[in-house]
Amino acid sequence: MGVAIIKYNAGNIRSVDHALKRLGVNARITDDPEAIQSAEKVIFPGVGEAKTTMKYLKERGMDKLILGLKQPVLGICLGQQLMCSWSEESDTECIGIFDTEVKLFPDQGMKVPHMGWNRLDSVKGDLFDETLVGSYVYFVHSYYVPVCADTAAVTNYMLPFSSAMQKGNFYATQFHPEKSGDPGEKILSNFLKL
Repeated sequence: MGVAIIKYNAGNIRSVDHALKRLGVNARITDDPEAIQSAEKVIFPGVGEAKTTMKYLKERGMDKLILGLKQPVLGICLGQQLMCSWSEESDTECIGIFDTEVKLFPDQGMKVPHMGWNRLDSVKGDLFDETLVGSYVYFVHSYYVPVCADTAAVTNYMLPFSSAMQKGNFYATQFHPEKSGDPGEKILSNFLKL
């Protein structure tokens, strides 16, 4: 039971594990389908490239496993992007939880990747409360999810984008809550309380 962190060929798993330990949670890092399905909460973190990662997930049936989960699931960074339907990164078909596409930031003279601290301009849903509006959280990404029906938080960098999403039992953040200080800790804590 408890919390499962999905182990696959994408980085950042250890920093998520350390953040949970700071909250008193000993998560299980696993790629075992049974352990993932029986966990009370599942975290799907990720740093990497969409096409290679989706290939890895599909070869192991983990795309369908994630899609079928009924407990609260939190995707982080690449995890959020892979929960969408398609990514412009290498023309990649993704898991399809959120019915929206992932786009590359436009070339507008601003630095890509969008890297560093940025504001949550608006928030809604179970992971957030009004005290988090205006909080700064930590981002590292070149691709973004446009604002859509499932957007739970908005951040501006060249344009407004989905810095967090929610649909049913699926939650996702483009930023890294595990690297976002007190606001990130609060968001992880809210997820653990679901």
